[in-house]
Amino acid sequence: MTAMDGRFVRRERRVAYENPWITVWHDEVDRPDGSPGIYGVVHFANLAAGVVAIDADDRTVLVGQHRYTLDEWSWEIPEGGVPAGETALEGAQRELQEETGVTAATWRELGRVVLSNSISDERAVLFVATDLAHGEATPEPTEALEIRWVPFAEAVAMSLDGRITDVMSVAAIQRLALERAVSAEPAVGAERAAGGGDT
Repeated sequence: MTAMDGRFVRRERRVAYENPWITVWHDEVDRPDGSPGIYGVVHFANLAAGVVAIDADDRTVLVGQHRYTLDEWSWEIPEGGVPAGETALEGAQRELQEETGVTAATWRELGRVVLSNSISDERAVLFVATDLAHGEATPEPTEALEIRWVPFAEAVAMSLDGRITDVMSVAAIQRLALERAVSAEPAVGAERAAGGGDT
């Protein structure tokens, strides 16, 4: 394989920085045009998982916290890292309980997303959870969280007007909203039958 097939070709890799959550690799590469270059890759130790939890009144729970990287407050769905040895579903269940005290009897995968594929390999799995039960939250010592229950329609509006900007939250909320919209649309054939067909 050569760089001319449209790929970067790695010639050398070294660790530029490492902690328990991420490793930053500095790569010497051949660019797609064949010229030499460099590439920085942020490798995540954990998979990410997030959940849209929907209660019997069609409300969802949001978690508010200050995000150090942006120095901003952020409203998000319950989410977090899934270490090796834990499935994405197990991680999502744990994060929901830890952050909000909520457990759910019914779980369904909503989809999978890649969060910033130009510089990192972080991947996320998104879920929807229903049939909820409420208990005691057990956040990590590093987390100072605010919990808020909002109508799902309000969460959708927040994801559209910029009050929710976290990409996992936006993707999960809008994915579920799209599913609902599509399932509510009548079939084309049924519409034509109801209207008597074309005239």
